[in-house]
Amino acid sequence: MIRKPTRLLLASLSILLSSGAWADFTATPSEARAIAKEAYLYGFPVVEMYKTLYTQAVDKGGANFKAPFNRIGNTAQVLTPKDTAFVSPNADTPYSFVWMDLRREPLVLTLPKIEDNRYYSVQLIDLYTQNFAYLGTRSTGNNGGHYMIAGPDWKGQQPVDIDRVVYSESNIAYALYRTQLFDEKDLGKVKQIQSGYKVQPLSSYVKQAAPANVPKVQWPKPTATMSDSPQLFRYLNFMLAFAAPQDSEKDLLARFAKIGVAPGAPFKFNQLSAEQRKALEDGIADGKAEFAAFKKDKIDTHQVSNGDLYGSRDHLNNNYLYRYAGANMGIFGTSSDETAYLSYFVDSEGKPANGARHSYTLHFNKDQLPPADAFWSLTMYSAKTQQLVPNHKKRYLINSRMLPSLKRDADGGLTLALQHHEPPKAEQSNWLPAPPGPFYAVLRIYLPKPEVGSGQWKLPPLTPLK
Repeated sequence: MIRKPTRLLLASLSILLSSGAWADFTATPSEARAIAKEAYLYGFPVVEMYKTLYTQAVDKGGANFKAPFNRIGNTAQVLTPKDTAFVSPNADTPYSFVWMDLRREPLVLTLPKIEDNRYYSVQLIDLYTQNFAYLGTRSTGNNGGHYMIAGPDWKGQQPVDIDRVVYSESNIAYALYRTQLFDEKDLGKVKQIQSGYKVQPLSSYVKQAAPANVPKVQWPKPTATMSDSPQLFRYLNFMLAFAAPQDSEKDLLARFAKIGVAPGAPFKFNQLSAEQRKALEDGIADGKAEFAAFKKDKIDTHQVSNGDLYGSRDHLNNNYLYRYAGANMGIFGTSSDETAYLSYFVDSEGKPANGARHSYTLHFNKDQLPPADAFWSLTMYSAKTQQLVPNHKKRYLINSRMLPSLKRDADGGLTLALQHHEPPKAEQSNWLPAPPGPFYAVLRIYLPKPEVGSGQWKLPPLTPLK
């Protein structure tokens, strides 16, 4: 049985598409500033996600368009600095993308069987950027299967041959696939695997009549300042109409309504007074300042790991600063049991990494390489663009598949060179090119072993050369 959309869902969409009712701005200026800070930290990940949604699933003429809603788009190539759909991209695992509109009915995702030594995963992300489930090597194995993704209101019957049903708390969700690429010669095999990724509406999968159509959505075009100005609240209101309020957030949303932030309501910035606008702008500035201090004091010093910033709602426990930090530094990061993210923003002296000022080394002692059940990878990014770094070698990372071609130290350790200036030819095997300016590097450990999470394995420092 396939249940039709509920009256509640249709009612929420009628609010979404209407231009009438809106949440009145009732807060005093000082109260509005405090609320705006909260709403900015809360809403930034949602709005950043909308940017990617629009470019990949709505803007058909754009360079980063992948596929319409409920269809899969594959990228069977090695990512380069030209790929700018989201920040801090991963260049080891070509992506596949499905933007899911679950209002009408669930989707069935089919994964093919793949070889045991290759990693693949499907990260399921709700509109808050929370990872609500995984499919693939760690969670469901490499034998493939059929998996149904349902929206929060669906209460139909599970088909007998569905291996698992997964519920999203939002009706707009994202399935982000990663397929391990061994090297450029392996692209053909990756394309073959990607061709086995199937996406079907449930009605098509069970060969039944489809439910009635749901209202068409007018997706607002992104603007240049949508994430850094009070215009963020317009896009936040729009997106929140696709997710029922959580019990744990009802008081929070009641506060947000005092500055005009409410699911499905138009945000009428132009009707606000100069004083009200300034209160919102000051609140956003306060949110940015809190993040900057948190990053310097906690993230750069590794007191808070990247793994703390990504995961399910239960994992994040409504810690909106953590969720903001994850979206700001590398949106759609994976959960810690799937991948460990270890970032180098500062060197061993606590100074920001900068290829114009120093060359750096990263030394792993013998038998102390990153402990991974799948593989590990170190990727270089420009701190200015948060994208891969252009270089004539077209080398954007060093990973464990490259170990046979890397030069070992006399004692069996491994020393990598992170620098802008090209080293002598005999030392280039271990060179990861840096930009002539600020940079950061991210060490990803896929299927990390327990000693990573426990702290038994220590991340080596980024050491500047004098």
